[in-house]
Amino acid sequence: MKIKVIDVSKKIKKNIILDNINLEFNSGKVYGLVGKNGSGKTMLLRALSGLMHIDEGKIMLDDRILHKDFPVMPGIGITIENAGLYPEFTGFNNLKILAKINNRIGNNEIRSAMERVGLDPDDKRTVRKYSLGMKQKIVIAQAIMEKPDILFLDEPTNALDTAGVGLVRNIIMEEKRRGAIIVLASHNKTDIELLADEIIYIENGKIKEGTYEYINYVYIMRMYGYNWNNGNSDRSGIQEKLF
Repeated sequence: MKIKVIDVSKKIKKNIILDNINLEFNSGKVYGLVGKNGSGKTMLLRALSGLMHIDEGKIMLDDRILHKDFPVMPGIGITIENAGLYPEFTGFNNLKILAKINNRIGNNEIRSAMERVGLDPDDKRTVRKYSLGMKQKIVIAQAIMEKPDILFLDEPTNALDTAGVGLVRNIIMEEKRRGAIIVLASHNKTDIELLADEIIYIENGKIKEGTYEYINYVYIMRMYGYNWNNGNSDRSGIQEKLF
């Protein structure tokens, strides 16, 4: 499976938020999307998912075109800001409501997704009473519960404690091994550097080449004796040791 972004641009009012974007995403890889606030990360995820129409260019899934052959990107799981949750329902019931949209999964899959992110599916508290970290976890659970082919994750480790961050990192690696395309937008440099197979830097709606400053790997090399050749060598051993 492959997603291709070809000459994509988008304006809101007079502001250019995506400027002639060209990218390619392949199955079984994690793509780290980095940039300052307002750089266009979330808008790019919205365009990729089909939640936002583009003005120019096209987004393709294999040989099909988004908004021409299908209205939204099929087979996706997504976490974006201001995710809509029903505060008066439990986490489990929120996921049941969402699962009815596609009717692909049942209670067992919902329970499994909640347990993967560290939530109790039998918790009777409503989402209104959830902590910020628990709300973040339920949003991640809805993204992964149908085992999607594509995952768009916007700041997935926000508001999580150390244990929660570890759980989410493990989930991302598991989904990668399952063969999903994963696009991860994050300000957490450790998440990006440890998880991403490729790093994409966006600034003012444009993709920049060679402008991202990589995290200093010296402490990892000292701990585990690994060497990087200009940042291009395999990091699977580090990933296994750290998670």
